[in-house]
Amino acid sequence: MNSFYSQYAGCTVRWQDLPGSGEPVVFIHGLGCASSYEYPRIVCDARFGARRAILIDLPGSGYSDKPTHYGYRTSEQAQVVAELLNHLKLDTFWLYGHSMGGSIAIETAVLMQTRVRGLMVSEPNFHRGGGVFSRSIAAQTEKQFLEQGYDALLSAETTAWAGSLQSNAPCAVWRGASSLVAGVEPEWAEQFLSLTCPVTLIFGALSLPDADVDALQQKGVEVKIIPAAGHSMSWENPSALAQTLADCIAKS
Repeated sequence: MNSFYSQYAGCTVRWQDLPGSGEPVVFIHGLGCASSYEYPRIVCDARFGARRAILIDLPGSGYSDKPTHYGYRTSEQAQVVAELLNHLKLDTFWLYGHSMGGSIAIETAVLMQTRVRGLMVSEPNFHRGGGVFSRSIAAQTEKQFLEQGYDALLSAETTAWAGSLQSNAPCAVWRGASSLVAGVEPEWAEQFLSLTCPVTLIFGALSLPDADVDALQQKGVEVKIIPAAGHSMSWENPSALAQTLADCIAKS
């Protein structure tokens, strides 16, 4: 693992820089996840094309520090990602984000759009209000979630998500979920459509139908569908996701 001290978050942030060719793809994970947990299977797949990949564990997640003083809002996390990319002195790069990480990737792209070669997001939060998990988490007070809700959520989880969830600080999970419910202004969908770099929306076939897919397709956004997968596509069909990301890069 690599590490640097984030002045913005006031903590040490850790990431993997996996060697390969071409402009790197920066991977941003979702709520309760960690890139170090979720994405190695993707970037090691032959279909990904042996491209350089940067897998960041956001503050509060995985191997990164978990400060209690930090807000963990999507906009704050985007600032940390931008800080890391500046630290790495990357002139150009690709961004990929999933779920909450997709929303963070959108905000990062807005911050750094002159350097972003393309943005690929899979099932991001486009609007305030959150998803099923984030709404149920944010419906509790932070104190309730820290004292009871986090343990209950972890003990009830039977999918692969449980592995990364247990590496997340409970306060980071609650504050991240609350940020998704609160939303941003302008909304993530509006920011997404404002970008001048190539943008792609990725959805799992099992997550369809979806109103955002229909609306954005009508606005000319390219949509890629991952077969035999739903929201958790990185472990439900990793090879198809690897191929899709490689196709997006090759096309641009």
